[in-house]
Amino acid sequence: MKDERSSDAPRAAARAAARAAVSAPVPVVGPAPEDAAREAELRAEEAELVAALQSRDLKRDAQAFERLVRTYGQPLLAVARQLLSCDADAHDVLQEAFLSIFLHIGSFAGDARLLTWMHRIVVNAALMRLRTQRRKAEQPIDELLPAYLEDGHQVRDTLPWRATASSELEDLQTRALVRSAIDRLPLSYRTVLILRDIQELDTEETAKIMGLTQGAVKVRLHRARQALRTLLEPHFIDLELTQAPKGLGKAAAK
Repeated sequence: MKDERSSDAPRAAARAAARAAVSAPVPVVGPAPEDAAREAELRAEEAELVAALQSRDLKRDAQAFERLVRTYGQPLLAVARQLLSCDADAHDVLQEAFLSIFLHIGSFAGDARLLTWMHRIVVNAALMRLRTQRRKAEQPIDELLPAYLEDGHQVRDTLPWRATASSELEDLQTRALVRSAIDRLPLSYRTVLILRDIQELDTEETAKIMGLTQGAVKVRLHRARQALRTLLEPHFIDLELTQAPKGLGKAAAK
C-alpha cells in the first residue's frame, strides 16, 4: 500500500493554501446543500428569471437581464479573476460571457442550475483567453508529484509544514506567493483546483462545467493539490524536521 500520508497531508495543506490565496471572501449564490427547501425556492426563482429572459417582451427581457447581472455579476467575476491574473482581462471575459449568456439563454433547458450553466460559459471564455495568451509550454504536472518506490512508499518522505504556516497564509505577501504557485499549475488542473477549493463547487457541478466525468475531476483535484504542495513546500516546511534520519517515514509506516 502507498503511504497514506502522501495523499492526506498534501491534500489538506494544499486546500488550505488554495483558499488562502483569495484576498476576499467569494460571494456565494445559493443555499447550503442540506437546505432542500431553500434549494427548491432558489430553483423556482431561477426558473422565473430564465422565463423572463427567454420572453419576447423587450421591456421584461431587459429588466430580467439587469437582475441577472446584479445577482450573479460578482460571483462570476470572482471566477474570472481567479483564472486570469489580469483584472482587466477578467472584466473583459465577464462582459463576453454575459453577451454569450444573453444570446444563448434560449438554449438553456433547466437540466442544471442556472449558475452552473453560467459558470461554464465564464470558465470557457477565460480558458480561451488564457490559451491565446500562452507564451511558453506548461510544466508537466508529473514533475510536481511524489515519486514512489516499488513497495509503494514515497522516494522522499512528506515533511509537515511549520506550525505557523496557517497564520502565515493570512499575510498578503504570502497570498501572492500562493497565487503565483497556483498559476504555475497546468491549466486543466488549476481550473479544477479553483472551482473545487476556492469557489467550493461540488464535484458534480465542477464535472459539468469542465465537461469531465466526476472521477476525472477527483483525480485532477488530487494531483493538483499534491503539485501545489510541492511548489509551496520550500516556503513552509519545518526545517528542523529536514534533519531527521532518512527513511524515518518508512519505518513509521511499517
